[in-house]
Amino acid sequence: MIVTVTPAPALPKAPTRSRIGSVLRLHTVAWPLLIAWPVGILLTAFLISFTIYAIVGNEQDEGFTGSMLAVYGFVLAFYLQSMTQTFPFALGLSVTRREFFAATALMALAQSGVFAVALYLLSLVEAATDGWGVHMRMFGLARYLTDSGALQLLILFATLLSTSALAILVGAIYQRWRATGLLAAFTGIVGALGLSGIVVTWARWWPAIGSWFTDVARVVPTAVLPLALAAGFLALAWGTLRHARP
Repeated sequence: MIVTVTPAPALPKAPTRSRIGSVLRLHTVAWPLLIAWPVGILLTAFLISFTIYAIVGNEQDEGFTGSMLAVYGFVLAFYLQSMTQTFPFALGLSVTRREFFAATALMALAQSGVFAVALYLLSLVEAATDGWGVHMRMFGLARYLTDSGALQLLILFATLLSTSALAILVGAIYQRWRATGLLAAFTGIVGALGLSGIVVTWARWWPAIGSWFTDVARVVPTAVLPLALAAGFLALAWGTLRHARP
């Protein structure tokens, strides 16, 4: 009697550390976009703003230049580029979607932490030097919201991570549905926001919403909410990317 043994179906492989590390190294190929350009643009913006404030001779309260927001723009551009260009290339190297997504999310966490610490340290120097000696505030955006150093650092990390996660989600939508998906998502978001505004206005909830933001602990809207958005964006991105075709 011949007994035929049917092999059990193979279980899906979990992403290995070595392959995730390979994808991380693949991301760092774009280090000029990741590091050099943000630093260069910030330095240029700082020198221009510093020169203007020095010429004007501002002796009043620190004026915020807004130049630091360029970091968020570069973070957005980096992860959009990663999802639209690096992702198809990585799949061509036999990297799985799970491995690519895990490495990209890990890169976002690390980059957000490094940038947050750097911006926070610059804001400390800025505060210690009375706005670089010319009453200019460029890096101390979080100081408008709280005097707590720990919370300032958390705010920077949370907002940078949520920006990265949003870019990953947008890139995943593009990979799965292309321009049609992006337009549909944008239309849906605008419609949902508009409908929400109509409902809130009709119900006269705006004072209650304003009171909530005023009365709730400062950490909730400034850090907890951005972190929750980041988690939601990443979950949606993975759900979208796992079915995307390059």
